[in-house]
Amino acid sequence: MTEYGASYATYTATRQADPRIAAVIERALGDARSVVNVGAGAGAYEPSGREVIPVEPSATMRAQRPPGAARAIDAHAEDLPLADSSVDAGMAVLTVHHWSDPPAGLEELRRVARGPVVVLTFDVTQADRYWLVRDYLPEIAALDRGRMPSIAATVKALGGETRVETVPIPHDCIDGFLGAFWRRPERYLDPAVRPGISCFGGIDPAALERGLAQLAADLAGGAWRERHGGLLEMEELDAGYRLVVSRPT
Repeated sequence: MTEYGASYATYTATRQADPRIAAVIERALGDARSVVNVGAGAGAYEPSGREVIPVEPSATMRAQRPPGAARAIDAHAEDLPLADSSVDAGMAVLTVHHWSDPPAGLEELRRVARGPVVVLTFDVTQADRYWLVRDYLPEIAALDRGRMPSIAATVKALGGETRVETVPIPHDCIDGFLGAFWRRPERYLDPAVRPGISCFGGIDPAALERGLAQLAADLAGGAWRERHGGLLEMEELDAGYRLVVSRPT
């Protein structure tokens, strides 16, 4: 699992749980009382009213957990320090692509959870559809294809009875991940926003600068609105985010 460095010390400034996405995760967890949250980060989507066991290997991220949050275990997804079927449920939110061995980590989640495992992830086959990637930063698609397991691979690793749900992203999403700003393109130009989007740090800096410069020019000149103005009338968008929910057979 990725060790987030000093550049992510202000991660929580732009990455906060969006209540609509949180509600989808809560519903999928059902009546689970104890939940292991793998790749917990700063704890944005940890459900209240349940016993949460966070697992997060990055000291940078653990330091940003809010007062009163459960203390995170310093461990990796691929080797969870928990016994078989020791928690009611497991969850992993926008983190699997940071793991060194995603299938192994997902199998570990299934091993320790006696109930549902809930994984919010991205369908990598949809990467080229997103306007930012297609028109300005195709390097992101190449990056994600190399690090992100497919939905089929995620389902296979989790096993059990599995369903996949589309998670539409609201136009005013307050969690600043890559697809959150599909209707607010100017936000990608904000240097305070970019550290919370890991793929920006994973591609060539020159390519990032070039792509954002073109976006700035297209916004100023009206080309972006001409091509994508229809998005401004939409309330939510299928930007490729998926909830994979596995239950043991």
